[in-house]
Amino acid sequence: MTHSGPDSNAVTAPRKPANRLGLDYAAEAQRLGRPKAPIIDAHTHINGPEAAAIYRRVAGIYGIRLTYSMTQLEQIDSIREVFDDEQRIRFIAVPNYEAKDKRHHLGAGYLERIERFHAAGVRIVKFWAAPRAIDFAREFGEPDPRAWMRLDAPHRIDAMQAAADLGMIFMTHVADPDTWFSTRYADASVYGTKAQQYEPLEALLDRFGQPWIAAHMGGWPEDLEFLTGLLERHDNLHLDTSAAKWMVRELSRHSRDELIAFLRRFRGRILFGSDVLTTDEHLAPGTGEPAEMRSRANSATEAFDLYASRYWALRTLLETNYAGESPIADPDLAMVEPDRYDETDAPPLVGKSLPTDLLQSIYHDTAHTLLEEVHRESSTDS
Repeated sequence: MTHSGPDSNAVTAPRKPANRLGLDYAAEAQRLGRPKAPIIDAHTHINGPEAAAIYRRVAGIYGIRLTYSMTQLEQIDSIREVFDDEQRIRFIAVPNYEAKDKRHHLGAGYLERIERFHAAGVRIVKFWAAPRAIDFAREFGEPDPRAWMRLDAPHRIDAMQAAADLGMIFMTHVADPDTWFSTRYADASVYGTKAQQYEPLEALLDRFGQPWIAAHMGGWPEDLEFLTGLLERHDNLHLDTSAAKWMVRELSRHSRDELIAFLRRFRGRILFGSDVLTTDEHLAPGTGEPAEMRSRANSATEAFDLYASRYWALRTLLETNYAGESPIADPDLAMVEPDRYDETDAPPLVGKSLPTDLLQSIYHDTAHTLLEEVHRESSTDS
């Protein structure tokens, strides 16, 4: 699809982190048109019923047919009511990150929570092992935080075995951007190298043979050669495209031919994901949030733009030949080069105009094939 870029007439709002270009995201959805296939978003975090209602509107105008969400267990019923349709939203089990006793809820308590999610019809379970999880373990006084938060720590294995016995699909987050490893994770004695994050994952992919989804293009969109080896070694591994800022920055740097060759080689193993995160806190003015959270919204209008920006950016990246700045501020640029960038700057977004057959696979067919069967089994069980 050709796309000359946002219409200058659409610039109506002041510069915001999720809308640096002042776009009318509803009008932009019309400009993009209907996607080549109804989109299944395999990676979101939908919480807060008021924010979820705004998200539902965004999803509708951007062609999202079905959303898989890491919704907190206690909110599943209220979020289901917002969507009022089991064919519009399904859920992924996650720990209770907000609990005071994080050691329990990230450890042994997660096993019990997985069982409660399963009883609620959930058939995908998330195992989060980003390097910053080590900081969580330090906060609650774990003597060896790196070992305790490894993906293959004993309490993780117990939870995985329980989930495997229940027939659940696994999702994981094992690494963060290269920009983080050159800055906040620069001390490899604490966090390990980026390559080391994958050692437990590879062992577990062999141990637990059900399908796995590795979030954020497996955590290494910067290196398609590495991902090629990882996918070749483990035929039960799938990747999703979530984390829009990260994907825009890094996938834009690959040539169109290189990216298409990779996606075609692993067609049927790459799913669309956005990483949209909603909360009712987005609907009211906020104060004192840390710098890394300044992209949060402070009103219903800003929440709409926040959620829509991720779909605009990802669809523009995958469907069009747009070449220009991203509308989403990317603080990672300033993290790496503070003399050159500030937290409101953004990288180039270089559209790849993927062929229709790849869009069909990424947007719909892969997720439908991978996730629909386990959902049908869930319905049969209940």
